[in-house]
Formats: sequence, C-alpha cells, structure tokens
Amino acid sequence: MSSALDLTRQLLSRASVSPTDGGCQELLIARLEAHGFVVERMRFGDVDNFWAVLRADPGPTFCFAGHTDVVPPGPLEHWHSNPFEPVIRDGHLFGRGAADMKSGVAAMVTATEEFVAAHARFNGTIAFLITSDEEGPSVDGTRRVVEALRERGQHIDFCLVGEPSSHQEFGDTIRIGRRGSLSGRLTVHGVQGHVAYPELADNPIHSLAPALAELAARTWDHGSEHFQPTTFQVSNLNAGTGAPNVIPGELKARFNLRWSPAQTVEGLKETVTAIFDRHKLRYTLEWFVSGLPFYSPPRTLAGIAVEALQEITGRSPVLSTGGGTSDGRFIAPLGAEIVELGVRNQTIHMVNECCRVEDIDLLHRAYVGVLRRVFAG
Repeated sequence: MSSALDLTRQLLSRASVSPTDGGCQELLIARLEAHGFVVERMRFGDVDNFWAVLRADPGPTFCFAGHTDVVPPGPLEHWHSNPFEPVIRDGHLFGRGAADMKSGVAAMVTATEEFVAAHARFNGTIAFLITSDEEGPSVDGTRRVVEALRERGQHIDFCLVGEPSSHQEFGDTIRIGRRGSLSGRLTVHGVQGHVAYPELADNPIHSLAPALAELAARTWDHGSEHFQPTTFQVSNLNAGTGAPNVIPGELKARFNLRWSPAQTVEGLKETVTAIFDRHKLRYTLEWFVSGLPFYSPPRTLAGIAVEALQEITGRSPVLSTGGGTSDGRFIAPLGAEIVELGVRNQTIHMVNECCRVEDIDLLHRAYVGVLRRVFAG
C-alpha cells in the first residue's frame, strides 16, 4: 500500500463533519513536525486550523492548502459501507471525504515527505494551510488564518489547493479561479384561505411563479474566456400546510447565483429585487455572500502543474474556473498564484463517495513533480 493511500485511509476513518476535525489535523501535524516543520495551531471559535512552515531560506514560498472537514454523509442506509470506515472495492476507495478532499490532503503530506527526504537543502519555504471550516460557513477557517497572516506581513508566492479538480480522467483539469456565490433567503407573503374562495386569499406560489420563471430564463451574461456565464438556481421551495384545500399564506425559498466577474454583488441584488418588484411581490429577502470570484492568471505555477501532469498522464489539462467556491478566494489576496489540482470530482458530496485508488498515487506523483520544479528546477 502506498504512503498516500495509507494516509488517506487513516484520515477517512476519522469522522470530521464540518467543523469537527476528528483528530485529522493532529495526525498531519505529527507527520509534518517529524520532518522539521514548525506548526502553529490556530483555533478560531469551534474551528481547528494550522499553519506549518519548513525553512525560510531565500526563495519562493510555496503553500499547500486544504481542508479536513467533510459534508454530512446523508442517509447511512444508502451507503454500501460505513462512510467513516474506508473500504476498497473494484479499484476505488470509498468513504466520506475520499475525493473531497482527504486524498488531496494526504497526497500533499506524503509528496512533501518524499521531496524533503530527497532534497536536504532547497531554496525557499514550504507551507501548509489546513482548515476544518471549508465545507461550513467558511468564517473561522482559512479566512481567519489569512487575516492573521496578512497582519504579520506574510506573502505567499505559489499556492496549490488540493480540491478535486479532475473530471473524466485524472489530471484533465486544473482550476485557476472560481466564480462568486451569492445566495438569497426569500419569503413571499400572501394571505391564507380556502381554495374554493381564491378571491379572499392571496396565493404566494402564484405570485412568485412568473418572477421565478423570468429569473430562471434570464441570460445574465455570456461569461468570458476563463469564466462560465452567471447562473441562477433555486435550491429550496416550501409552502403550504399539507392540506389540499388550503391556499398557503407564505412561501419560503432559497436561491443561489454563481457569478462571473462580469457582474457585481450590488448589480445582481438590484436585478433580482427589480424583477420581484415588477411582479408586485410582497416579500422579505436576506442576502448572503459566500464568496467573491477570483482569477489567478496562469503564470509560473500553472505552467509547472501542466508540465507535472503531462509527465505523468501524457495529456495537457484544461485551465478552468468552473465548479463551486474554494478557499483559494481567501488566499489570492496574499499575492499568491493559485492552482487547484486534485482527483476526480464525480462523486463529491454524494452517497458512496469514492476515489480511484490509482488516482491517489498519481496525485502524489504530480505533487512531487510540482515541488521538484518549484524548488529544484
């Protein structure tokens, strides 16, 4: 069993539903300290984080970033095996976090161990920024660590985030940015009544439907060379008492906009509220900004990551900004060139999440290749 696979299995066996870390970070810290890293534990609220540094010689600062927390497993009866007892079947490792992103965190650590063992001296600094608040509110995790690092003047030249970036085959995609995420919690106010007397009631479902259709059909923008177009999606819609003969008096909905830099937060809010107002809704609306878009123009690190993957897979990856948000949005302001490179993302957040065993070893090799090119030429 490879070192990366073994460490992934150890991490998977620790239940770490966000923001709980479940002992994952102490396992990682022990291994990093054994190789000379100076580790700073940074706990904010209920969230465990750490910042680890090896050497400070003249040269670039390269940071691995990742998270040990996972989303809830969902109905256990739908899993073929315990989500926190890793199992290998048909060449795949199953468990919550196998893809998102304990395999990435494990490969970071084992690749660093291999590189440091082979290079007694190298010019520069290797760092780790690990959080247990990526899958949650993302308030007391990487965001707070970066604030502390900024206050002390810490600069990061290169940052590799181990999020699962690949699609059909390992290494077919590298992310160099992400769209922003803006969510709304909407309450449409109506008047409850009997379905036989609609003139005495005000159905909030009927009121919202035309506005919702307009929002869903709207072309927000056409994106850009590196960004997909802005999209609008409803994630939750609830109304009614459960009785078939009662017009509901209230409707609650949650929606989300994934937006490119062609938009602004204020512009999106104004467009949505203008549509609601034009359709004469009576409503209450709360907004939540989960993340701003960021774009890391492909330069040195992107080229290095492409070369490392070409050496292993023989293919050139696509440079993309698709997918959800990531903690790269918090790290980018430190001046870092950011790439996201990880295993395939086809089962993330799903029941029976899994990762191809071969991909874990390929990711380990890719990370070694990146470190070698950054520090050893």
